[in-house]
Amino acid sequence: MTDSYQSRLREVEKEIFARRPEHAINPSLDRIRALVTLLGDPQRAYPVVHITGTNGKTSTARMTEALLRARGLRTGLFTSPHLAYVGERISVDGQPMSAERFVDAYDEIKPYLDLVDAGHEVPLSFFEVLTGMAFAIFADAPVDVAVLEVGMGGTWDNTNVADGAVAVVTPISLDHVRWLGSTVGEIATDKAGIIKPGAIAVLAQQPPDAAEALLRRAAEVGAEVAREGLEFGVLSRELAVGGQQVSVRGLLGDYNDLYLPLFGAHQAENLACAIAAVEAFAAAPGEDGLGTDGSELVSGLDPGLVRRATATMSSPGRLEVLRRSPVVIVDAGHNPGGMAASAAALTEAFAFTELIGIIAVSEDKDVAGILGELEPIVGRLVVTTNSSPRSMDEVMLAGIAAEIFGADRVTSAARLDDAIEAGVAMADEADAAADGGPGTAGVLITGSVVTAGDARTLLLARPDAGRMRLDAAGDGQEPGSQW
Repeated sequence: MTDSYQSRLREVEKEIFARRPEHAINPSLDRIRALVTLLGDPQRAYPVVHITGTNGKTSTARMTEALLRARGLRTGLFTSPHLAYVGERISVDGQPMSAERFVDAYDEIKPYLDLVDAGHEVPLSFFEVLTGMAFAIFADAPVDVAVLEVGMGGTWDNTNVADGAVAVVTPISLDHVRWLGSTVGEIATDKAGIIKPGAIAVLAQQPPDAAEALLRRAAEVGAEVAREGLEFGVLSRELAVGGQQVSVRGLLGDYNDLYLPLFGAHQAENLACAIAAVEAFAAAPGEDGLGTDGSELVSGLDPGLVRRATATMSSPGRLEVLRRSPVVIVDAGHNPGGMAASAAALTEAFAFTELIGIIAVSEDKDVAGILGELEPIVGRLVVTTNSSPRSMDEVMLAGIAAEIFGADRVTSAARLDDAIEAGVAMADEADAAADGGPGTAGVLITGSVVTAGDARTLLLARPDAGRMRLDAAGDGQEPGSQW
């Protein structure tokens, strides 16, 4: 990247981050509709696979994109939030936006952003700008299909100005209750808004109230439904080195002996949803009578293609091993449901003599619920803060943790780097005291996507990563993520 683009990237990031952040919700599609209208409705230039849910959205989106790309399609992928660099959110053909392309795309739509801002009492938000950029980038590429992950909810999420030929709903649980509703059924009703007339809805296993809301929406709009556990699902899974061996029943065929380099039953279930989504996308009739991707699929995906694509899948920040001796794992679990899935996967895949937990969470989360899921698998806990302005103060977090873990198991550190140093020292101490020798204790850094991103920046030492998040002076600091 040239010095001029480096300088311009910092300017663009500051301009975008200065806008209303993701957690400052103003539920309306008026502004994003105005923007895409000025841009020529780029979101209608390609078919869409739309993904919502409470947990597993990003992993399922990444898996879906990998399978579509393996079929020879040019793909767009929009996910949120990012771990280090905002351009990670927008990918074409599996590659995140380069600094040059990100800057150019922003400069191209900037005049339209100004027009929308001038015409509305509330200016475009950080997320609205990125959504508009993604739509425009995908149309300009052009892509054959875009995989869109919602930011929050569904009905009034900015991505919902696009109409998904396939709507995927990953498991729903309580989260973002301030905006989406206080019950699982209310939250599911909001998320069901991405299911559009004539679409195919691919539904992960859901609590009864969520399933009822999703099926009601599908019936109202005439969408077909494919349900995990009935029309598709995981047939078998067993541990393998670095991941698991999985067999999946899809909508149109069985896919056996798939090596998935990710941990946990939840990731196998995400894979099943992704396979079903790609089958549905390929089989759904298009205007020419063929599948949505231009082909006609009646007997399932090519098993060899699925096997090769699955073996390459990744989900950064989701039970990701960053260091060894001691083993250091980062995980973006940020609600009780996500933490429960991560805890089960850790227990299954790792046999630590002691697991040291390091946690920083957003203050508006169900902190006690998150800690309650973590307590059975963690021996000692270091509480700290991350770089989000919404991070809970470590003193307050320590008080909540002491009630659940006991004060003797809780240590606090004001900074994440100090917390990591303390956690690694505890793991080394546990190793020294254990009969198993070095490498038998582990460290888990968790509580938020921001926490996972900050930890990756510190431990992987990428020269361009985390510039905005870890700026000690706060100049250009990224607004607090809703995760």
